[in-house]
Order: sequence, then structure tokens, then C-alpha cells
Amino acid sequence: MNQSARHLKRKRFAFVALMLALAMLVAAGCSSKASKGSKSAGLDFSIEGRYVPDPDTPAWKLDTKEEITELTWYVNADWWNTDFGNDVVTKKIKEDLKINIRFITGDDTKLNTLFAGDELPDLITIFNGNTQMMKKAGNWALALNDLADKFDPYFYKVAAEDTLKWHQLEDGKTYGYPNYSNTQADYDSGFIPATTAFIIRKDVYEALGKPDLGTPEQFVAVMNEIKQKFPDLIPFGFNAVGTGTGPLGNTFQDFLGVPLEDENGDFYNRNLDEDYLTWIKTLNTVYRNGAISDDSFADDGTAFEEKVKSGKYAAILMDGTPQMSGFLQIWMSENPGKAYIAIDGPQSTLGRKPTLNQSGISGWMITYVTKDAKDPAKAIQIYTYLLSEEGQMLMNYGIEGETYKKNEDGTVELLPEVKEVQLNDNDRYKKEYRMGEFMFFGHDRHKALSKDSFAESIKQMQEWGKGKLKGHFILENIDPDAGTKEARNLTAINTEWATSLVSMIRAKSDEEFESALNHYKQFLDENGWEDIVKIRSEKMKENKAKLGM
Repeated sequence: MNQSARHLKRKRFAFVALMLALAMLVAAGCSSKASKGSKSAGLDFSIEGRYVPDPDTPAWKLDTKEEITELTWYVNADWWNTDFGNDVVTKKIKEDLKINIRFITGDDTKLNTLFAGDELPDLITIFNGNTQMMKKAGNWALALNDLADKFDPYFYKVAAEDTLKWHQLEDGKTYGYPNYSNTQADYDSGFIPATTAFIIRKDVYEALGKPDLGTPEQFVAVMNEIKQKFPDLIPFGFNAVGTGTGPLGNTFQDFLGVPLEDENGDFYNRNLDEDYLTWIKTLNTVYRNGAISDDSFADDGTAFEEKVKSGKYAAILMDGTPQMSGFLQIWMSENPGKAYIAIDGPQSTLGRKPTLNQSGISGWMITYVTKDAKDPAKAIQIYTYLLSEEGQMLMNYGIEGETYKKNEDGTVELLPEVKEVQLNDNDRYKKEYRMGEFMFFGHDRHKALSKDSFAESIKQMQEWGKGKLKGHFILENIDPDAGTKEARNLTAINTEWATSLVSMIRAKSDEEFESALNHYKQFLDENGWEDIVKIRSEKMKENKAKLGM
């Protein structure tokens, strides 16, 4: 998926707070609707005379309804493109499904207004299915299981069973379905590219004799050598830290293969893993040697990007390579022989292998069919259509013969005239074609079909990452529920950890390093850490049960 879009999740915390305030209002409002008989109205909808559902045929191919069905679809994002039926992708959807969609966009306040009103849109898409409101979706949405059973059983052939299980509510039914939900099977397939890499400029790497940087001693020595031989470069850099830890926290832990759970299957505080702390101490040594710039802790995303595209860093621990591919490509195109390449870089002192993370099973955009849907049969047909191979190919590449061709080896290639527009007229490409943008229920695996999916600058990095991914499913959605004492404590602890980590790396002495580390440990004890661990451990067990682990 487009990870820059994924970063919109930073709005999550504000969203959670708002949703908590609305939860009782929504529950009461939806209960009122239910008492008026609307609770089962969606499933009482009749398709008699239109088609007979068949588990082996998508309902949209059976539906004989000729007139266009008008649907209203709310997307909780002001930036969403509301146009429908004028580009290659949505025009084909409109023709095949015989629907017309009026998109409504907004923010959390707009969503609040919708739920406070008398009628909901036909479909609603939000960006966090773990709020109290979404956990009570049975009050205002129709279960996908019920919709599929009655109107479109073919849905079960295209929906991922693990994703459905993951999003089940307490009643055993699933109400929302996400895009970019990666299951274990997706991780095992090898089609999902790694988005994390330790990269180094090729010219620098070769000038140094392609050294190993695997042990702390080797890493320190190479950074010192870069500092001496390439004084104009910053020996080691990393993505903007901001108010968190950037790639120096969980990302670096994944790189070192720090365990996701302890020997009992309970939550493991990876921040205090000895192997990881050995490497943080190593980064402190590198910092004290002058090979990590103070600016790296203050730079925002734009400043970091500028340094990447100007090749200012010798080596980088980079997270989100697809988002950085444009800047990496600029440097690569303008400086032949000096492109950034992925190497093994720092390695576990205990022999652990990298366990890089990617998009998890929770997904990103989550879409619901509301109990006010005018034609719930058409609504579930949209899910089935877009989840199918036909829909996935349409959303990613358009129409075969019109926008792309299939090669003999099974790969996909955009037609020359379309590729030309994609490369040189992005506004026209989005307006006329819209491939890669209209991605409800989209998935990364289809991007593996085409070399046009990713920039040349990161293909070697993706190749390096093969075999190094591991799903972090058990750690998804395990934080204490918003509004609880434990949730407030966790927020404070996370802030403290971000501060402590930077203080440790920038410590001017061993004593200062230990002081920062001990302060973090003490902060845990003083802020109910044991209670948080209990909650996380219990939720981890629930996650395992959902997935049959």
C-alpha cells in the first residue's frame, strides 16, 4: 500500500478521544433505530425477481436489475477524491455493477454529525476499527456474514478468512472489512515487499572495501572510517524521529530480531532487551565519536528527505522505503554509481535473524454497510467485486488491452501511452486513469505483478528484504482501551521512552547513559507498567485465539 497515506493514522489518537465521547450517543441512537424496526430492515430487503444467489458465481454477474442504483458512501478523510464514473477505474465499476456512488468526505466532526442524524449513508469508511464505536458496529452496521449468506455467498471465496476472523466482534460476526490486510499466507507468499532496510551509498561502500558492519565493534570502526575519509558526509542517519522514536525503536528491534513475546507467550518489553540495548549503547559510542549528527534528532521529515535526495548520508537505517523512493530515485538518477543499496548492516549479537514488519492484518481503510443501506445486496456486491481478481486488477492496472497488457511470464505492463502519462503528467493520470488510487479492499500482493509498481531506486532493497518479514499480528490492537487509567499511563510511558531513548544515544558518558536507562525503568514502576503488561498479554492471547495460533 501507499505508506504516505498510511501515515494519516497519526490522526488516530484524536479520533479515539472523539469516538469515546460519542460512543454512548451512537449506541443510544442506534438502539433507538433498532427499536423502530430498522435493525433487521437490511436483511429483510428482497431480491426476488432479480437473481438467485449462487456460491460459485459473484452476485453482480447474476443481478438482472438494469436501472442504476444510487448509493451514498462516506469516507472519513477530507482528501478523498469524490469523483466517480469519469476515470477508467470507476467508470468500469459503474458499468459492471450498475451503480452510481455519491461520495461524502469529512473529518471526525462530520462523522459525529452523521451518527447524530436520522439516517446514515449506505456505506461508511473509517481508518481505525479499534475504537469503542466500531466495537459496537452491530448497533448501526449490517454483518458482512449475514449479507453474504443472503445476497452474495461468493464473497467468502474472495475475502480472506483470517481477516474476517480478526475483525469479528463479540457476537461472532464481522461488520467491517479493511484494505491492505496482510495475513500469514500473504507473508508466506513472498509477494509482500519489505519496507525497511539498512542502506549505504554504493560508492562509499566500495571505497571502504565492502566491509562488514554486523558486530558493534565493526559498526563503530566503519563509522569512524567514513568520518575520516568522507568528511562532507554524515556517516549514519535515520528517518525523522519527531515526538516518537522514528526507526530507532520498534524498527531497529525488528532489524535485530528482538522477540515479540516472552517464553510464556506474554508481552515482552522489547525496549529492555539486552541485545537491543547493546546496540543502543553502540549508537551512543558512534554519536560520541561524532558520526551521528545532532541535527538528526531535530530534523523533520522534509529535512531528512532533502538530505536523502542530495546523498548527504553515507548510511541510513530507513523505514518506509516506498515513501522515500522518489528522493532515492533523484539521487540515483543524478549520480550514477552512487545509488543507495541495502546491506546486512547491524546484526543481533545473539544470532537472531531479522523479523521485519509490514502492514498487519488490521489493515488501513475499513468499510461498513450501514443498516440504512437502500440496497444492501448491491453494497455487498461492491465488496465481492473489488476483492476479486478482476476488481484488484482493475484498481491497480485498469483494463487489459486498454491500459495494460499481460506478458507471457504472467507479469503486467502498462501500455506505453499510459506509462508516458503516468511519468510525465500525474494530474492527468489521476483524473483519467486513477489506477492505484481507488483502493478500497486493495492489497499489496497485486503490485508484485508489475515492475511499474515500484521505483528502480528501491528494487534492490526489496530484493534484500526477501525472507526477512514476519507478521506482528499478536501485537496488534493490544493497548489498553482508550479512556482507562492504563491507557493514560501508557501514553506517558511512551513519551518517556521516546525521550529516554534519545537521551541514551546522545549521552556524553557511560554514567549518563545508565542514568537515562534507569530513569525509564523507574518510570515504568511508578506508572502502573505491570497492569499494562497484564492487559497486553491478555489481548495477545485473544489475538492468537482469533487466528488459531
